Amino acid sequence: MASREIEIRLCGSGGQGLLVAGAILAEALTLEGLRVAQSQSFEPTSRGGMSRTDLVGSDGAVDFPLATTLDCALILDQIAVERTAGLLKRRGLLLLDRERVPRPPKGDFTLHSLALGEAAKGLGDARVANLVGLGALTRLAELCSDASLDRAIRSTSPARFTDLNLEAARAGRSLTEATAGVRPAETVAGGSPR
Repeated sequence: MASREIEIRLCGSGGQGLLVAGAILAEALTLEGLRVAQSQSFEPTSRGGMSRTDLVGSDGAVDFPLATTLDCALILDQIAVERTAGLLKRRGLLLLDRERVPRPPKGDFTLHSLALGEAAKGLGDARVANLVGLGALTRLAELCSDASLDRAIRSTSPARFTDLNLEAARAGRSLTEATAGVRPAETVAGGSPR
């Protein structure tokens, strides 16, 4: 039986909740039976710094806890593009927030540029763009089941944010419905190929 190994990056600028999203995703992957190592880095937000969390998951032992060749990535801000796109595996998956990443990178990967921030604002709180993105990424990259992600959100979110966080993840999954079967062409905001 082939083992499952995956490397994931969630990145953007400081204050976008990427470390929280990483913790939720790590829990969801654990619920799916994977062992997960998580690393993070963040620079001062006041200086426009990048924030990232990397996850390495495996159904066996995680040999090296740092992501070096990404299977997929979520980018919520232009600042993170340069330091992330080059790490994607050939034919990997890159999900961008179309508003905050107006200049998408080019490469041999599947690119989805979706209205993540816009969907979060539609829910009444732009701060949940991280969870809109997480819902979309887990669906597009088939990282975990919806049930595992929802269970992880319930177990890690403060009670007053649980319903909003679940709604944000569902909104992200809904954004992916228009992208079904689009591979490896780019997908833009409304889900139509470029």
